[in-house]
Formats: sequence, structure tokens, C-alpha cells
Amino acid sequence: MSDSREDLYTESVEMHRKYGGKVEIRSKVPLENQHDLSLAYTPGVARVCELIAKDPSLARELTIKKNTIGIITDGSAVLGLGNIGPEAALPVMEGKAILFREFAGVDAIPLCLDTQDVDEIVTVVKALAPGLGGINLEDIAAPRCFEIEAQLQDLGIPVFHDDQHGTAIVVQAALINAARALNKPYTSLNVVISGAGAAGRAIAHLLTCFTEEDAVGLACTAIKDVVVCDSKGAIYAGRPAQKTNRGGKKGSLKDVLKDANVFIGVSKGDILGKEDIESMADDPIVLALANPIPEVHPDVATAAGAGIVGTGRSDYPNQVNNVLAFPGIFRGALDAGATRITYGMKLAAANALADSVETPAKDAILPNALDRSVGPRVAKAVEKAWNDLQRLKSFEEK
Repeated sequence: MSDSREDLYTESVEMHRKYGGKVEIRSKVPLENQHDLSLAYTPGVARVCELIAKDPSLARELTIKKNTIGIITDGSAVLGLGNIGPEAALPVMEGKAILFREFAGVDAIPLCLDTQDVDEIVTVVKALAPGLGGINLEDIAAPRCFEIEAQLQDLGIPVFHDDQHGTAIVVQAALINAARALNKPYTSLNVVISGAGAAGRAIAHLLTCFTEEDAVGLACTAIKDVVVCDSKGAIYAGRPAQKTNRGGKKGSLKDVLKDANVFIGVSKGDILGKEDIESMADDPIVLALANPIPEVHPDVATAAGAGIVGTGRSDYPNQVNNVLAFPGIFRGALDAGATRITYGMKLAAANALADSVETPAKDAILPNALDRSVGPRVAKAVEKAWNDLQRLKSFEEK
């Protein structure tokens, strides 16, 4: 580890100790006199409670439910640190909360649960839901994360596992703009994904246009093919595969990477070398996202002929960072009063993110992670996607 990174770690610890964490709760209303107190608390608040008791949907208008999500974790898959538990996960959840606020004006509450049992987590989240406008699942290991998210889809508020769908949305936006920068048809791309966990599965799902019941009438453009590899190699029909690996490729990651247009890494560092990138098609797109060490070093990939290289790191161009997606997605979902995050909302977010870059270039396929204009743009697209779906469903019911 470099001295500069050690210095950064030391400075971060000092900052956290100085402030005692990164988030706080503040009042939005005045509390200067007896009248203020009577409005904010008793007796005035009683009428607000009565109205909500008669019509619970009014909680979205009259309480923090309007703009508040819960960030739920069990501390089992935190960054690259692994299963470090709920207390140790709290600094990351606090960090997520300030990103929500900074980039989309969303209030977020870190909720670190002292259980890694699927049923217990689902029960706790269901019990918390009345006071929240949405749920962001975070740093929960596979396969529990899939089971938990699936069981919470009918909660009546949007539930979104960022490690899956946030990553997939930003990756899709990166591929759209990489294809534009290289003047290649997006639909002609052959993609190899290293990693069949939460992120890998979600990326394959989005790129190949799996659809859901609530995506009826949705126009979706799929890439040519995706081959997903786990530690045993390519996943093919019989292992099994569904809409992926249409050509039935078999073998190791290095085997199936030959002649591919795109490599997406969501696995572990230093698993590919110069010769592997050289075996790909001309000007390949390499998104090596393992952190802090990517699957192939960006300098190695560039030297091997990669047309575009992206990583999860901030010290190289084309950083694939989930902060470009999740704040705007929840902002749009809350503004729309959405009850879930649909497939169409994810596609809309990816396209809006891609369109945030006016002229994609080899070293600029995504906006800067600190670009404050991205969240509102993604939010508007997500809100529109939900509203369009509701209008379509209403028309079909008639």
C-alpha cells in the first residue's frame, strides 16, 4: 500500500473522529416560541395524525416519508472488506447517506442490522417500511441479497439493491457511450463478464433485456451476446444460462475472452494480462471494476490495444461509480410516488446517464462523479418512465 493511501486512511479516521460520524438530523421548521411548539408538536400534530390514520397515503405528503429512504445492510459484503458486521459497516452507510443528500436532496437513514438471516431481515424491513419512502439495500452478500430484494418487491415502496442495479445501470451507460466514442453499433457488441455474483448477474440482466411484468410495452435494445464467467469458467446452457451465452461458449475466462468486444470485470484483481486483452477484437472496451486492484491494470490494457478503459478507481479516466445512478434513481422514484423500481426505470436511468455526456470520447464516456447535474437528469427520466408505465396500464385496463 502506498504512503499516499496510508495518509488518506489516517486523515479519514481523524475526520470521522472529529465529527463523530458524517450525518445528523435537523429540524426543518422553526421552534422559537409556544406557537411554533403547538404546531410542530402537541396539540397541533394530533390533527395530522388523525388525517393519516384515515388515509395512510397522506404520510407521503405530511411526514418525512415524502423524502426519506432507509439504507439497509447486514454488513456481510462491505466494499472490498468482506463480512465485517453491522457496526463496521456504519461508516460506509453514513457515506452513502451524504451522497444521497448531496447529489439528489434525498434524506437517508443508515440502518445496520445485527442479523444475516434472510427471513429476519425481511421481517425487520417490512416493519420499518411505514416510516420510509424507499429502501436501498447495501453491501449484503449473495445469494441473500437476491432473496431479500425479491421478497420485498410488494412492500408498496421502491426497494433497490444498489450493488446489483446501480452498478448495472452505470455499466450500461458506459457501454452506450463507449460504442458511440468508438463508432461501433451498440447492438453488435459481444460482452464477457467476469463475476457471477450480485453485480455480474444484474449487468447481464440489463444488457440482454430481460423483462418483467411491469415492463409491458417497453422498447429495449439488447447487445449481441453476453457470456458470464464464474470461477469455473463460462456459464452455458446446462450450467445453467438463460438469455446469456447464446453461442454456447465453454472454457475458462481467458478462453471465451478471445475475439470479444467488451470485458466487464466485477470479480477480483490481477486475473488478466496483456496477452488476454490482445486476444480480444480490435479496439476492445475494457471495464475492469474490481477495487482497489482491477482485473487488469488500466495501463496494461491500454498498452495491449484497448480502445477504451474504465475502472472503479478515481485516479484514472472513466470511473464507473454508482453515485452517478442511485441518488437520481431514488429522487425520481420518490417524486413519482413509485411503489417499485421497474426495469423501464433502470433503462431510462442508464440512457439519461449516457446522454449526460454531450460528446463521448475515449477518456470521457461517463460524467465526473461529482457532476451535480447528473442526479436531477436521471431523476426526471426515472420519474417519466414510471408515469409512462402507469398511463399505459391505465389505458390497457380501459
